Amino acid sequence: MAVKLRLKRMGAKKKPFYRIVVADSRSPRDGKTIDELGYYNPIKDEAEIKVDKEKAIDWLNKGAQPTDTVRSILSKQGIMKEYHEQKMAKKGE
Repeated sequence: MAVKLRLKRMGAKKKPFYRIVVADSRSPRDGKTIDELGYYNPIKDEAEIKVDKEKAIDWLNKGAQPTDTVRSILSKQGIMKEYHEQKMAKKGE
């Protein structure tokens, strides 16, 4: 099963709100999810982002692939950098 970290659209028409979720790549965008990692609200003046860092890194270590948008969000939060540092530390052992 190919697992992806992606955005699930919530909110009303013209007022999007997204949840960052773990889902099977074959499931629909707003369909069944495996886990929820946080949220992203682009409507605020400064986009509001909250992500559970430990869960995100755990899923990345398990092989989940983030979509381009989620990868960008995780990079802004410093999660991708921390994930790569952990990965390189394990390689160096």
